[in-house]
Amino acid sequence: MLIEKDKIVGFHYRLHEGDQVLEDSYAENQPVLYMQGRNGILDALEAELEGKQRGDKIDVTLPPEKAYGIRKPDAVERIPVKYLIGNKKPRKGQIVQVNTQHGPREVVVLKVGRFNVDVDTNHPMSGKTLRFDIEITEVREPTEEEISHGHAHGAGGHQH
Repeated sequence: MLIEKDKIVGFHYRLHEGDQVLEDSYAENQPVLYMQGRNGILDALEAELEGKQRGDKIDVTLPPEKAYGIRKPDAVERIPVKYLIGNKKPRKGQIVQVNTQHGPREVVVLKVGRFNVDVDTNHPMSGKTLRFDIEITEVREPTEEEISHGHAHGAGGHQH
């Protein structure tokens, strides 16, 4: 079965920046599960997976503009610590989640004050050229529930 719109796809990956491995789904034995064509992963990565099938291995390099964007040097905000999700004692350089009007968002802590933190609101991987080594482990039809929700369910996908 080929990867096409609305198919459920599972894959393992290693994410590299240069020679450094940033993420490795093999290490946690947790493949990613998503629904093709529903914005569950990076658009450029989805485009590379289109037409592939279970067992295929691909190597994809994405420049910043096709991955997480170009860094914006002025993307710094001061926010109250109370808006941090789960982490009330952040440290400089740490990636934390912040509640926003659009839902949770990852930011990088630049400076910690008593009641506020200064954060870089660029995505932590913005400005980076990323290389994905991917092995497709599953391609299947979606369930009715997955179709109605617009995303994959189960291990590695969205859980309810």
